[in-house]
This record gives sequence, C-alpha cells and structure tokens, in this order.
Amino acid sequence: MIHKSTFSLVKKYMKLITIESKTLILIGPVDLPINVDGQTYPFKWYTWLTAGDNLKEGSSLEDVYTMLEGAPLAHKQLSSVLVYGDFENQDEAYVRLHSICHTGDVFGSELCDCGEQFKAARRLIVQEGCGAIFYLADQEGRGIGLYQKAMAYLLQKQGLDTVEANRALGFEDDLRSYNEAISVLKALREHPINLITNNSNKIEQLRKGEVQINKRVPVWCEMTTYNSKYIQTKIERSGHIKEY
Repeated sequence: MIHKSTFSLVKKYMKLITIESKTLILIGPVDLPINVDGQTYPFKWYTWLTAGDNLKEGSSLEDVYTMLEGAPLAHKQLSSVLVYGDFENQDEAYVRLHSICHTGDVFGSELCDCGEQFKAARRLIVQEGCGAIFYLADQEGRGIGLYQKAMAYLLQKQGLDTVEANRALGFEDDLRSYNEAISVLKALREHPINLITNNSNKIEQLRKGEVQINKRVPVWCEMTTYNSKYIQTKIERSGHIKEY
C-alpha cells in the first residue's frame, strides 16, 4: 500500500494528460545514466500509465493515489521515454518512436534490425546533443504481441515473409497506433522535431497528430544474411523509405 506521505513525495513528478476518452499519468523525470558506446551519459526517464476507466475527466492527482493504492503494476506493459539534453527548449531535437522488440532489443537477435536501430538512435541523440527515444511497450511484432510474434517467426521459417505471416495469423500488416506517444511528446515539447525513422506510415500518423516534423533522419543498419529478407519486405511491402 502506498502511504499518503510517500505519495506526496512523488506526485510532484506526475502529470495528467487527457487523450480522447483516456487519461495518461506521466511520471518523471528520473535521472538515468545510460551507457552509449562505452561512455555514460545523463538521460532523463519518463514512463506513463493509462488509467482507463479508473480516472474520469476532471480527476486530480489525489484520485491517482486512490487508483494506485495497493495495486502492483508488474503485469502491465508500460511505455517509456528516454530524454537527453534540453528537450523542451532546444531548437534541434531528434526523436525516435521505437517499438519494443524482445528478441532484437533484449536478446540481440539478428533476424531483424530493431536492436541496431535502438543503439543507432541513442548514439545519434547523444552526438547531436538533444533528443528522445520513446520505447513503446504494446507494439511487439507490429502490434500482434510476443506470443503471436513467435508463431509468425515459425511461419517465416516455412517461407512466408513478415507481412504474409501476420496476415496468415488473421492480422493486418501493422496494428500500431502512436496516439499515446504523440500526446506525451506534445506534453514534453512544443517545437518541431527531427524524426528518426524509415517508416512512411509513422510519419503520416505523427503529422495527423499535428506533430511538426522539421526533417526525417534515416536509420538503416547493415543488411546481413539473417535480416535481408526482413528489410527487403519492409521496403517492398510496408512502405519503408529506401534511403541510407
């Protein structure tokens, strides 16, 4: 159980964000030293919780205390934001919206380029001096989830590409939505961003969400015997921009 005295110490780091009929509870920043290419850099970490029906319009942080009281959240997948530099005010800020990839980011799998893109984005942001990486936890397998992704991998082993495998499981090619990330991005920064992506659909969704994009920064990684079909499918069937 969270004691009220404890909650009072952390609630000043909380912010409520209204998105459509939902309320997001953003918490941070938390100082987080991050290793990038062998050197440590001072990032700031945020995460957010989607309240759902637990908070109504007009709710306050005191209502958050009631919602969180005695409620462990380990079973929920929560997204994060890693921020570097003066993200709110600096003219140039580089942003990557990165979908969670258990196999690539955590295990280091070479079947995809996700892990390498995650490292490349951190490296670029540090080099440029300002930016943010949104680590989106509900987007495994382009939104189908980890278990279904395992089935998709088994179908790919039998000759299907990523698009065909997802469709064979009854899903569209890409189920991801960036609405929550867009709302958090706007809460952290009002100025235009430099978007780190190859994905034309992601660009379109952010523009529909009225995010001002100053320029796109490509983030292609080395093509290998393991990931070449995956990358070619992105380009030929999923609208990824072939520009290195």
